[in-house]
Amino acid sequence: MKNWLRKHPEVRTIRVAAADLNGQPRGKRVPVRFADTVVENGTRYPMSVLNLDIWGEDIEDSPLVFDSGDVDGVLKPTERGFMPMPWLDSPSAILPIWMFRESGRPYEGDPRHALSRIVKRYKALGLTPVCAMELEFFLIDDSGKTLQVPPSPRSGKRRKAAEIMSIRALDMFDTFFTDLYDACEAMDIPADTAISESGLGQFEINLMHCDDALRAADDAWLFKMLLKGMARHHGFAASFMAKPYPEYSGNGLHTHFSVIDKDGENVFDNGGPEGTDMMKHAVAGCLAAMRDCTLLFAPHSNSYDRLIPEAHAPNGVCWAYENRTSAIRIPSGNPKARRIEHRVAGGDVNPYLMLAGILGAALVGIEEKMTPPAPITGNAYALELPLLCESWEEAIDTFEQSEIVAKIFPKELIRNLVMTKRQELRYMAELTPEEKTEIYLDTV
Repeated sequence: MKNWLRKHPEVRTIRVAAADLNGQPRGKRVPVRFADTVVENGTRYPMSVLNLDIWGEDIEDSPLVFDSGDVDGVLKPTERGFMPMPWLDSPSAILPIWMFRESGRPYEGDPRHALSRIVKRYKALGLTPVCAMELEFFLIDDSGKTLQVPPSPRSGKRRKAAEIMSIRALDMFDTFFTDLYDACEAMDIPADTAISESGLGQFEINLMHCDDALRAADDAWLFKMLLKGMARHHGFAASFMAKPYPEYSGNGLHTHFSVIDKDGENVFDNGGPEGTDMMKHAVAGCLAAMRDCTLLFAPHSNSYDRLIPEAHAPNGVCWAYENRTSAIRIPSGNPKARRIEHRVAGGDVNPYLMLAGILGAALVGIEEKMTPPAPITGNAYALELPLLCESWEEAIDTFEQSEIVAKIFPKELIRNLVMTKRQELRYMAELTPEEKTEIYLDTV
């Protein structure tokens, strides 16, 4: 890590940052001459900082605040190391960190540690998840009272229509996307294909598959930070908000995953299109946990505006082969790449908690040899299916009481997340739709 800074003498300041339960980066700005101290000793700040609400406020009555004296956690660099921050004007670097207790034990309320626990459980079985994510987002001009697509830097015109798979829509923002891909390269974020999507000024970028689930979640977390920063650098906003426009489809975050054994073989591949029994166990686990984990896939008030029938956001608990109306899709193609696509999450999720929930549910299915129902055919929206939680309040209560959630996450994280969301639920009830949009547009 120190060598990276030696090779980049232009860097003047660093940011040390960890993800809180909402996926917000929380940390410090440090002059570069003190960077070695951070690398060697880490840094400290209160454990409660990873348990703030979406406004960055303490959680009322949280045992992490006054009851404990607001004690510090010890934050140490992750294996990711330093990366440039191309969206800032002054040369800067970010150092991702995660939280430990004074004893050196991982802090159970840290979302990155929650994912790490699941990965270690796979490793104990000789298995490794391989993950990739597809992130949808909107480019938005939020300078006026009404949200709208930004004018094209090339033509100065606004395209006020959906442009599904449109090369023209991509070319309208060619300079932005070129700078964005250059920035991803500098940060070693494996950004692959970009397409225009069905919403107003909506796009999707795929992140390449990775056999390190922690790195895959890091990539998504860092990409969200980078994209929002680069958009502001270009004079507009980029948002992963679940549903900024009522009349258009919202932002999803689809996760593809397979599992390999110690020999690197895909344990979902049986040489044919149907997949192995282990794949079906994993599907069954994902289905069994899906409703109880609604809060992970739809963590905010606005998230539930997206989860409506026939809006490209599955709300029925089901699976299918090569069917994008289903919540779980098994893509076709080469059997060696047989995988599960989990299509429920919105773009507004915390990538660490979402991926821990998906992989943890699949692992429970594998461990308990669960059997899924028959795959559906046809339009899932036209079928009578078990549904995800239909409200934010229901999702919070269900998550708290769930037996399968308790098999995936530690008690402290469950308690902290539930307290956070109940506080946000109370405060959001006091706001107008415009005020909700304002807070979600930049944060999530």
